[in-house]
Amino acid sequence: MALRTCVKLRNDASLQKIRRALDTLRDDLGECDHLSAYRLVADGSSIYLVAPDQAVDLVRKKANVVIHEMVDVLRPFYRDGRHIPDLLRPRDHVTVDPAVRGGIPVIEGTRVPYDEVAALLRDGVPADRILDYYPSVTATAALEAADFADYVDSYEPPRGPREAAAG
Repeated sequence: MALRTCVKLRNDASLQKIRRALDTLRDDLGECDHLSAYRLVADGSSIYLVAPDQAVDLVRKKANVVIHEMVDVLRPFYRDGRHIPDLLRPRDHVTVDPAVRGGIPVIEGTRVPYDEVAALLRDGVPADRILDYYPSVTATAALEAADFADYVDSYEPPRGPREAAAG
């Protein structure tokens, strides 16, 4: 889980920032739990320790509480003309909770990953027969899982200069 946390942070932060953030977490804040016990978020300029009521900057202003409301970054927005859904509730019946399956999107109220349900639909299982495989997943939830899977599959992150030259 600690490695997964570092890999996820690495998408938006350098290794130096990750090291600095972990040092701040351990040395300045005295936090000694496993990394999976914390919610860490990177925004490109810093890494934050996020709690329900506050966020702590672990890199730039080491251990300072961040004043702004972190919930705003989780709300839906548009980028490059593309709608980005709510990051904790990308569809009505698909939710993300860091405490459930490590933050993998699941069918609401279950631990069933959305992509497993979507794979069944793609393999030709009718939405109303998903109950045969997952009794807690309704046909509506299955269709929304498939819709979200299509959205995820359609997203291609911008290619870097090296990838563009190679491609």
